[in-house]
Amino acid sequence: MERHGLSDERWERLRPLLPPRAAGRGRPRAGDRPVVEGILWRLATGAPWRDLPARFGPWKTVYSRFRRWQRAGVWDRVLAALQAEADAAGGLDWSLHFLDGTTVRAHPDAAGAKRGAATGRSAAPAAASRRSSTCGPSAAASR
Repeated sequence: MERHGLSDERWERLRPLLPPRAAGRGRPRAGDRPVVEGILWRLATGAPWRDLPARFGPWKTVYSRFRRWQRAGVWDRVLAALQAEADAAGGLDWSLHFLDGTTVRAHPDAAGAKRGAATGRSAAPAAASRRSSTCGPSAAASR
């Protein structure tokens, strides 16, 4: 088994949750296991789709199956079914909660936004006020 591959046991749990092959419509689709393993490899490594190793099949096939199943909600159903199975077996601890940092909205200033750009506050009053210095007389006062 490869590093990001599926064991036979895990594949047998996952296989019934995937959409069945449509019979009699066009060319038969590529095998599900290498495609799913290719998807898992890509998601685990973060590599571009075009860099997918040849053992998973053509990258366009893997990508199109991933997107098609994503739009059809297959991955959401698979996750829900696996969570329900793990919960029934007592394998989930619902007292733990994790947040992904990509879903937490930060204040615009935390992202380096210019003052007043995203918050709706105007930068004009700050620019109109005269800056004062407390470290000695100004050049105009010393004339």
